[in-house]
Amino acid sequence: MLAKKIRQSLIADKSLSMYGHNVKIITKNGMVTLKGPVHTEDEKSAIASKAAEVAGSQDKVTNQLTVKQ
Repeated sequence: MLAKKIRQSLIADKSLSMYGHNVKIITKNGMVTLKGPVHTEDEKSAIASKAAEVAGSQDKVTNQLTVKQ
């Protein structure tokens, strides 16, 4: 349920790239792990902050996104 809400939040953000919309969202016991490539550092932090908003806290998000060169 949490992953679905985060996914909807990302899809709704038209400023994110196709990579941003397709990051892997893994949730377990209320904790969120983000994985996959994104285009920029800005996109990486935007995705992490959206995930934190939905999860309820930045502490619950592990950002393992990588910026594609």
